[in-house]
Amino acid sequence: MSSDELLERINALEFALNERTPNLPVLLKEIHTALHADPENVTLMTEEQINVIVRGLMAQTNTYIATSIVKSTTTKKLKNLSINDI
Repeated sequence: MSSDELLERINALEFALNERTPNLPVLLKEIHTALHADPENVTLMTEEQINVIVRGLMAQTNTYIATSIVKSTTTKKLKNLSINDI
């Protein structure tokens, strides 16, 4: 698959994400096959194109990437520990 065809698949994937079309798995498989056959295409892709693929994978697998980490404030600092805390 040429890089132009890959870009067409990515654009179709973005349309499928926006319109909730059922061909999302097929497009992801075609993009995966193209990238596996010619990995250098990844270096030529823009950040927005990679984002479309990641959004497609997230939609297909129903997973979400954590955007922030919440620190717990209930732990004691090591310098405040004493022998009685053990």
